Amino acid sequence: MTIAVSTVLVVTSLALILLILLHRGKGGGLSSMFGGGVSSNLSGSSVAEKNLDRITIATGVIWFACIVTLGLLLKTTAGA
Repeated sequence: MTIAVSTVLVVTSLALILLILLHRGKGGGLSSMFGGGVSSNLSGSSVAEKNLDRITIATGVIWFACIVTLGLLLKTTAGA
């Protein structure tokens, strides 16, 4: 069980790094390299940017759950 949670933790960590780098910052960020900077500033956030936000938040929640689960698993394993 610990190996499975650790694997998911590594995968979500790498995914979070990638997703955060894709977000648009003040200078456009890496998202403008892949066509994310095409939307105008007057129209607000694009649909792609909103979906990227949702995916990043969902990945962050999974990452946090893996951290807590791994901590509990290691605590019970060390205590036994």
